[in-house]
Amino acid sequence: MLSQDELLTRLLDFLHRSPSPWHATANMAARLESAGFRRLDERDAWSLTPGDRVYVTRNDSSIIALQLPETRLEALRMIGAHTDSPGLRLKPNAAQTAAGWLQLGVEVYGGALLAPWFDRELGLAGRVHVRHPDGRLEGRLLHVDRPVAIIPSLAIHLDREANSGRALNAQTQMAPVLLQGGEEGDLPRLLKEWIAEQHAIEAFELLDFELGFHDMQPPARVGGKGELIASARLDNLLSCFIGLEALLASDGKQGVVLVANDHEEVGSASACGAQGPFLGDVLRRVHERLGDGSEEGFIRLIQASRMISCDNAHALHPNFQDKHDAAHGPALNGGPVIKVNASQRYATNSATAALFRDLCREAEVPVQSFVTRADMGCGSTIGPITATELGVPALDVGVPQWAMHSIRETAGSEDVAYLTRVLAAFCNRPELA
Repeated sequence: MLSQDELLTRLLDFLHRSPSPWHATANMAARLESAGFRRLDERDAWSLTPGDRVYVTRNDSSIIALQLPETRLEALRMIGAHTDSPGLRLKPNAAQTAAGWLQLGVEVYGGALLAPWFDRELGLAGRVHVRHPDGRLEGRLLHVDRPVAIIPSLAIHLDREANSGRALNAQTQMAPVLLQGGEEGDLPRLLKEWIAEQHAIEAFELLDFELGFHDMQPPARVGGKGELIASARLDNLLSCFIGLEALLASDGKQGVVLVANDHEEVGSASACGAQGPFLGDVLRRVHERLGDGSEEGFIRLIQASRMISCDNAHALHPNFQDKHDAAHGPALNGGPVIKVNASQRYATNSATAALFRDLCREAEVPVQSFVTRADMGCGSTIGPITATELGVPALDVGVPQWAMHSIRETAGSEDVAYLTRVLAAFCNRPELA
């Protein structure tokens, strides 16, 4: 396994190159292929044999990687994460003008903290679809990796109550500024220029796009001893990265599944989200080829399997300690966090938590617990959704972090290696009961 510094260098590079779910999925796919995994297409008939290492994507924004055992397929060690993060997405007819400026209308994707988006140099990234002169339609990734827009704050002289707390209106107050003197027709022209520049294509028609803004400040190690990581999209690309590292560091003897779904931040109800059929479709096809193909056999496989859903946890904030239950305030660099909620907002139960605690003991990694205050609401993850859709015994864990859903989040640098070691031990574990 890599040293902590090597692991963090690779993490920061992955975060920088993954400004959208589509880029994150493409980068994970490239890493899998370089490690010998074979890509499957859902439209084709699959040929699978014991010991295969394969992966499949859906919508180009969700990915499932499978390491199939060389012996009989009896249980799967599943690691779950999600590729999407809260942010600002471009509207289809985004161009608007005001006070001599071309601005871009946005939608808020997920539960984003809005205030940190002001006064940031913003790039643009996502997926576009074009038509070539021969009539062929093609999807391409676009990553404008330079500052092209900004959302300026209103000066405090013009809003003396700004520091007293006020609501932000994403429709009227958060349109990024793009071009002085620009007109509405300038946006498609600029998009075509950026596409042509990035992909070296000239004659094409831009048909549609799914694009979002991203912070241009690069990921970094922070702190007097580099004990922190600061970056956009730590929730939840950090879990995607750790899950992939654990899979690739495993010994390859056991059946392992890594699933990273899109659309978790907006409820997971999509064809490629955790509430959709993606994971079930893939596992049933695997079972048909390597199991006995029966419905009973599939249920037996799922019940013998376990899922660790990885999504970051709220760390104890030194300035807001009263926001945590006094006995459940996870510390940065204190190890992975088991997340518990009696109302099943997390999938953890005592049996799955016991398995994880034993894995932490085996990997010599500290472990923590998080339960939200009884007088506060609790978020959720793909864990309960996947458990509901598939029936697999599951639990929710995560790396502790500050500033969840901000444009720039913070986590502990030691926790990356901690959770990677535990998940690698999970991938290698012969018995799951």
